[in-house]
Amino acid sequence: MELVIVLLILLIAVSVMALKLNDGGLAFPFKKRSNLFTPVERNFLDLLETAVGHQYRIICRVRLTDILDVRKNTAKRTLRTAMQRASGRHLDFVLCDKQDLTPVVAVDLVHDRGDGYKTQRDWFVAGALDAARIPHLRIKVKAGYKPQDIRACIEAKLAPVRFKEPKKPIIEGTNNPNKKPTLTRPIAA
Repeated sequence: MELVIVLLILLIAVSVMALKLNDGGLAFPFKKRSNLFTPVERNFLDLLETAVGHQYRIICRVRLTDILDVRKNTAKRTLRTAMQRASGRHLDFVLCDKQDLTPVVAVDLVHDRGDGYKTQRDWFVAGALDAARIPHLRIKVKAGYKPQDIRACIEAKLAPVRFKEPKKPIIEGTNNPNKKPTLTRPIAA
């Protein structure tokens, strides 16, 4: 009889400790954040809306894989590697066309502290956006920006894209679909 009582007390003690360790039995230990943006991001969002809000729709904290797609006929290994590298990358703001919501410009805030997030240029993000022909604008965090300054910066970045002329490669290669390949052979002396 004493053994049953001891086992019952032991069972109750173990179940109480299990509930304490499991955070009250909650499967989702989340709470609402006090703010969605940092004060710097919120101020810059207000500045962006004032500068170009009438012209573009502003979307915040966008994953790189949400605005980029992989080209057809890409090797599976290359596709997998590119998607793994892009999956963890985010852009602070993306300006989209108001009619069809196509991405127009990607904007990242750059902190000038030596140890902060996005202090160094991410060459993978820059290369991926460049390959997709989406201009990437990096703006330093500082006080005193005016909407005209931001608008001028965005317009300067969009000027080459508006002309719809693709950049010419540094070295002309054989990747030109308009030029038909010709077979050549060495000419005898």
